[in-house]
Amino acid sequence: MRDERYPIGQFQYPEEILEKHVAGWIEDIRLLPRKLEEVLSGVSEQSLGKTYRENSWTVSQLVHHIADSHMNSYIRFKLALTEEEPTIKPYNEVKWANLPDSEMPIAVSYKMIESLHERWAYLLTSLTAEQLQRAFKHPDTGLVTLEQAVGLYAWHGKHHLAHIQNALVN
Repeated sequence: MRDERYPIGQFQYPEEILEKHVAGWIEDIRLLPRKLEEVLSGVSEQSLGKTYRENSWTVSQLVHHIADSHMNSYIRFKLALTEEEPTIKPYNEVKWANLPDSEMPIAVSYKMIESLHERWAYLLTSLTAEQLQRAFKHPDTGLVTLEQAVGLYAWHGKHHLAHIQNALVN
């Protein structure tokens, strides 16, 4: 039976992360705004309140969450590039999803995602193999290299895009 929480499966790193993996993940990050736009084009206000499963986030909350999460990730990348294995601060994504700014029109967060991903993809394509080995410390999961984080956030965008697609067909 398919787990609705993970419509594309849980993220797993390949045994060995190759340059082609990283390039593909960067492309996924670059393309996410376009794919979001395609899925959300012409969606009614009523549909933005749909969920992909019982007690899950709405389409609107998912879009705002992507903006929140990916902003945090972008900052983590910059910290890892400018500091020696900085310890990052996690955030409570459930509480963030319930703050008043998550009630704004999704166009606000979409524009943020669009600009952020353009800038993020530009940064990522400029990184050397050595820079991709730089890392940050996550208090819950330990040391994460930028190479690993690229894969995780490429997956994260596709993961929530699938949630949105599933919600809109329910």
